[in-house]
Amino acid sequence: MTRVALAFSGGLDTTVCVPLLEEEYGHDEVIGVTVDVGQPEEEFEEAEETAEALGLEHYVVDAKAEFAEACFRGVKANATYQGYPLGTALARPVIAQAILDVAEEHDCDALAHGCTGKGNDQLRFEAVWRASDLEVIAPVRELGLTREWEIEYAAEKELPVEAGNEGVWSIDTNLWSRAVEGGELENPNYVPPEDIYKWTQAPTGDTELVEVEFDNGIPVAVDGEEMDPVSLIQHLNTRAGKYGVGRTDVMEDRMLGLKVRENYEHPAATVLLNAHKALEDLVLTKEERSFKTQVDHRWSEKAYEGLISGPLVQALEGFIEVTQEKVTGTATIKFEGGQARAVGRDSDYAVYSESHASFNSADIEAGIEQSDATGVAKYHGFQERLAMEAYESATKKQTEAVTDGGDDE
Repeated sequence: MTRVALAFSGGLDTTVCVPLLEEEYGHDEVIGVTVDVGQPEEEFEEAEETAEALGLEHYVVDAKAEFAEACFRGVKANATYQGYPLGTALARPVIAQAILDVAEEHDCDALAHGCTGKGNDQLRFEAVWRASDLEVIAPVRELGLTREWEIEYAAEKELPVEAGNEGVWSIDTNLWSRAVEGGELENPNYVPPEDIYKWTQAPTGDTELVEVEFDNGIPVAVDGEEMDPVSLIQHLNTRAGKYGVGRTDVMEDRMLGLKVRENYEHPAATVLLNAHKALEDLVLTKEERSFKTQVDHRWSEKAYEGLISGPLVQALEGFIEVTQEKVTGTATIKFEGGQARAVGRDSDYAVYSESHASFNSADIEAGIEQSDATGVAKYHGFQERLAMEAYESATKKQTEAVTDGGDDE
């Protein structure tokens, strides 16, 4: 008997995959696996009800802690992609690994997902799964299914889906972000209505200050109250969302080359990334900050691709971890007008001296006087001045040569 573990949400795509895996791929048994990375409770209820109606053996895995850990790895790397914090991209490898673990525990022969052939998630899932010895199946992609065909198939088979109607928008939610796409949002010029947002309220004139504490680059407390990672993220999602913090409307370049329009909500992610960056700016040297920008960019690219377990990321994190030893302290964030702006930062590791930086200090203790900068000022831009002088001189000679030549004629 052959058995396949299916990434199961209870939606149209994964529901039609259940009979297809039996009919088209010849598997004797399908088990559904739903992984909790912070989705709304109603999504689990839908999955459980649908699984029960299908007679599907169903497992729910709580991976919120593992996902929060991945998110905090992203914080240390200031991880964003084309202007927004990575949420879905960080969640998919966590989900894929949890499903693989269940599949191996229950002696499955194959793994399956309901992703189409146009998105990123197929690649993120399979990057994890193809490292195993199990067969990987993608019915929607491999059979070239359309949504219209799936709706008709579900009706014909009397599958427990509401005619495939899952709402106007396609929504993916986890602890770190809420992604909204599809429908009229596919038109880049369509102005999204306020009702696409669930985590954030329209910004008002209200403001609030919040202090985030970090220990070796990891957020550990809010306003002096220590919290575990999951609770801390949930707390800031609610608190910052009230001020409209964390909305992004972006034209996103997917891995397969398609450009798509995406809308995101990510209040906690915005707060923590801004707070972390503010603290880094205080404790890292100019050279560290400059080089880490490059490292962070590469880390974020690999994370977007779902490859945060690869050798390059491990090497990048070697550098990141050394820098994070100094990222210990607090950053104060102000919620105002939909923004989460750093307005204060404090750390024992600060690469900063108020007395040295002040206009009112003579810097006597450091053995520095204002007049010491005169020599630096003389040499600063020296080559640029030489270059301009040489250019002007050469241009003048060429002009004189042309003029003299004309006079000879």
